[in-house]
Amino acid sequence: MVDQERGVLYPAQMPQLHRIPAPEAASELISWLWIPEWDLPEGVTSRQEVVAFPALNLVVMAEGIVLAGATTKRSHRDLHGSGWAVGALLTPAAAAALSDAPAELVDREVAVDAEGLRAEVAAAMSVGGAEGRTRAAQEVSAWLVSRVGEVSEAARQANRMAALLMTDATVRRADDAAARLAVSLRTLQRMAHRYVGVPPLAMIRRRRLQEAAQRLRDDPGADLAGLAAELGYADHAHLSHDFRAVLGLTPSDYRGRVSD
Repeated sequence: MVDQERGVLYPAQMPQLHRIPAPEAASELISWLWIPEWDLPEGVTSRQEVVAFPALNLVVMAEGIVLAGATTKRSHRDLHGSGWAVGALLTPAAAAALSDAPAELVDREVAVDAEGLRAEVAAAMSVGGAEGRTRAAQEVSAWLVSRVGEVSEAARQANRMAALLMTDATVRRADDAAARLAVSLRTLQRMAHRYVGVPPLAMIRRRRLQEAAQRLRDDPGADLAGLAAELGYADHAHLSHDFRAVLGLTPSDYRGRVSD
């Protein structure tokens, strides 16, 4: 099941956001597709803040297509007027096929020249509703399958690495993941650099921060010291340090904002 809120810092402020599974043919290339739609009053801007997954995203918009790299900080987009976007959270297998150096895209995005894809997705989204979103997702998925071609075993191993680092709460250190994947720590580090662009430890920290933020939204009264221990931090101070470094505010401040 696709989590609809993980990574979104203020879900209550988000316009319509749909996260949908990738079609089977693209399951090795796309973790899921995310499709926001908005229609805001004139003069109103809605800032959408996220602590994003450590991955590349292919984002199709009415005005063009971008390939966005992994981020090191909280990021945001300001929405105004009406519009949509169709994004694909890429697996390492897809990322490596679209970029020779994902590390060079960290905290950056570059334009993708694929006018045919943009036009097909725009036509799909003009249908509206679930049918339009499904068609748009299929167009993006088919384009990626055609662009990437056959997935190598090395790329599949990178996919397994990312899934392990981002979903297994028992993996708290990079060498835990290396042991589980039966590779050396150095091999794991090279794999993360080549296929994601950020170190394994950064991926683990991002998973823990996403979990911490979600837990604080779901239970604003949660004990911070207990939460830090559950997530594998040495103490509350280490959780606060990571939280402030990436999100720009403390867990207590964030809790206060989401509980208002």
